[in-house]
Amino acid sequence: MRVKELSNTFSCPSSSGQASVPWAVRLFRKSVLKQEKLREIERLLPHLEGKTCLDIGGDNGVVSYLLRQKGGTWHSADMAETVDAIRQIVRKNVHPLEGARLPFPDKHFDLVVVIDYLEHIHDDHLFVDEVFRALKPGGELILNVPHAKRWSLLRPVRLALGLTDEWHGHVRPGYRESELRQLLDGLFTIRAVRMYSRFFSHLIDTVFGLAHARFTKGKARKTSKGAVVTQADFEGDARAFLLSSLLYPICWFLVQLDRLLFFTKGYLLIVGAEKAAGGLGQRGQVPVLACPGSRTSVGESP
Repeated sequence: MRVKELSNTFSCPSSSGQASVPWAVRLFRKSVLKQEKLREIERLLPHLEGKTCLDIGGDNGVVSYLLRQKGGTWHSADMAETVDAIRQIVRKNVHPLEGARLPFPDKHFDLVVVIDYLEHIHDDHLFVDEVFRALKPGGELILNVPHAKRWSLLRPVRLALGLTDEWHGHVRPGYRESELRQLLDGLFTIRAVRMYSRFFSHLIDTVFGLAHARFTKGKARKTSKGAVVTQADFEGDARAFLLSSLLYPICWFLVQLDRLLFFTKGYLLIVGAEKAAGGLGQRGQVPVLACPGSRTSVGESP
């Protein structure tokens, strides 16, 4: 089944077909926010046939799984604490990361997709340098981050409810467009910038985040990327999935209301960029260092 078919499928599969559908995809079908994020990534995807691609930050692996349905040869990477969840779904070519370092050879990938990872690491400049190093000449980068809006109605509410940057595993609240441009300057040529997930989408995220924090207090597995939903969580709490299914039509309707707020800036920021020719020299030579104990070849994965 192709990605767009999956992202547009709203009903839960029948019991006879559930066994063949990864649990994360079943959950994805009930998450309007994850569907919205995938659609934004799809907007920026190049033609993938014959290309070697890397996605970073897939959390429970659903986006990694769906991107692999689009074609090309894919590798996935994330913090060591979360790669097991990704590996359960995509099976192969999954690599643990330690902060900003990438354990891949120079000029290996045609495309790198970074999904909600940059805000979790301290040395974002080094990470961007590493992505540049691992991309082939003319390679493309898709980068998705929280948008650090100058004014936000919901941020004070989220902080008051305990949905802090620390709870999410963030070392910074996100980026403004000008900050991302400065971060990529000299290494990448930005082709597209979009802000999405406006008030009603972020309101849904706030409600579900609060519910998750309250109902799983003391039980959720906390990582450097906050609380990550695993297969054990999904299978151990059928009520949560049932509730998500029941609330899905309401959430879908609320997200449509965001279209009325087209004049506002979204809470998420996505950028499409191309590796600039000779850009590395403008920021200094980056040493090729793999993560300690990791492989330097992407021919195999642990």
